[in-house]
Amino acid sequence: MPRESKRAKRERATEICRRMGELYPHVESALNFTTPFTMVICVLLSAQTTDVAVNKVTPELFSRWPDAEHMAQANPAEIAEVIRSIGFYRTKSVHCVEASQMILSEFGGEVPRTMKELTRLPGVGRKTANIVLNKAFGIVEGIAVDTHVFRLATRWKLTNKPTPLQAEQDLLDIIPQELWEPVNEQWIHFGRDTCRAQNPLCDGCPLADICPSFGKANGNPKPRASKTARTKRA
Repeated sequence: MPRESKRAKRERATEICRRMGELYPHVESALNFTTPFTMVICVLLSAQTTDVAVNKVTPELFSRWPDAEHMAQANPAEIAEVIRSIGFYRTKSVHCVEASQMILSEFGGEVPRTMKELTRLPGVGRKTANIVLNKAFGIVEGIAVDTHVFRLATRWKLTNKPTPLQAEQDLLDIIPQELWEPVNEQWIHFGRDTCRAQNPLCDGCPLADICPSFGKANGNPKPRASKTARTKRA
């Protein structure tokens, strides 16, 4: 099979985004949040955990500690008890308190609105910051590459990079900037509905004619970073 030119890859990536827009024209976040602060905490908690699991613990969490001022004074052990059903709950409980304290002490109680400032918060990496900027503030600075997006981008041969962070840079290079905003949510939905990690539904796939892995997708590519490292800097 001849090597795909960068121009052809860009055209294919653009067509993928167009079709995703037709499939999921009004996609929204599966996480339940009401403010930029609750958005930060929700996405922080969602690392290595399903959105459904996060939504089960956040009602009690935010009823007890609804904002940065309250959560900054919380005992991490108490938060851990509330969120113990999700993965890495002890580490995440500490990050919740430390991030809240930094929001108060360094950002006047307001969630910062830049990538540089957001990624200073404990437990917040580029993926989390991309989602917060996008969903909470309408700022599109990049593409949040989570497990689903990384798997699909690899299967579609839009990247061959070994980590989500590196894969994002490939996607930013080949997807027009005006199409970045819905990529994460649309690809997540497609990854759950059709292009699953195991037993993807290739028959009838709306991307069959432009998918290099059609009929032979074989599981979820795994980043080289350890689970602990990914959780700490999601």
